[in-house]
Amino acid sequence: MKNCLVVDDSSVIRKVARRILEELGFSVTEAEDGAQALQACEYAMPYAILLDWNMPVMDGFEFLKQLRQMEDGGEPKVVFCTTENDIAQIARALKAGANEYIMKPFDRDIVEAKFAEAGIL
Repeated sequence: MKNCLVVDDSSVIRKVARRILEELGFSVTEAEDGAQALQACEYAMPYAILLDWNMPVMDGFEFLKQLRQMEDGGEPKVVFCTTENDIAQIARALKAGANEYIMKPFDRDIVEAKFAEAGIL
């Protein structure tokens, strides 16, 4: 079973994402911020990461930069989540190594479509 790490400071978003991803056949690990997510990746590198962009402690951009520098850090497919539709921010995330993005709020159809586009499903 493929593992997906869900990184978001909102417990509600993590819960919704977990339900959707488990329905899609993933095992799910959760982290509340980028620092916790890096620790999770050091323990076991996930197949995919659903990453919030705006978080305390360490935001999604800083996490993504550090992830991509880790051994095997280039392997996970990263789909970042944002509430902002700023093209510059989306471009910055993709340039930093994200594979795809999802606008919040999201539902199962959106997650499934974006994960398929990113080659995760």
